[in-house]
Amino acid sequence: MKINVGIIDYKMGNLLSLSRAFMHLNANPVIIEKPDDIKLVDILVLPGVGAFPDGMKMINENHFPGAINDFIKTGKNFMGICLGMQMMLSKGYEHKETSGLGLIEGSVRPLPNDTELKVPNINWHDISKPEIVSWDHSILKNTKEGSNFYFVHSFYTEPEFKENILAETHFGSLKFASAVKKDNVFGTQFHPEKSGNKGLRILETLLTL
Repeated sequence: MKINVGIIDYKMGNLLSLSRAFMHLNANPVIIEKPDDIKLVDILVLPGVGAFPDGMKMINENHFPGAINDFIKTGKNFMGICLGMQMMLSKGYEHKETSGLGLIEGSVRPLPNDTELKVPNINWHDISKPEIVSWDHSILKNTKEGSNFYFVHSFYTEPEFKENILAETHFGSLKFASAVKKDNVFGTQFHPEKSGNKGLRILETLLTL
């Protein structure tokens, strides 16, 4: 039986490439347009492209926060990608201070402009494992340290507690959280669905956790 992967549609996500990635992995992607539909899936994914305040506005207007929290409480796996990962945190500072979903304590801040690297950061970057965490039992358990993935972002997540940082990446002198985790909640700042076979391996691992 195929695994039903819910992909939340709040009109700001890259649904097509993500759906194709899960179909390639023999899963059944389900586009979630209503909170009640979340009850029908085995795994839930929150994608996202755009600004933090706009994303949270659309999520709140469509009454998704409560349903997302209820899903996570069942113990099933939840994953945020790019803006979806950023909105998992407590608050963001894009344009104005905006409350996030609060699934992981921390904030979302702008990438520094005091570097030769351009903002937005549109590039391939390596990820590394912090010393205090293990990739076992996570979406990165089948990923080699130093693997590179595709990033598109102008802001970065800053978890309050180091144990929630699953992977780190350098942007000039800044070392930021490129993947996060807390219990059955995971997130990547990069796009696994646009990162070739290494990215597909992460999504495949999500299906098997």
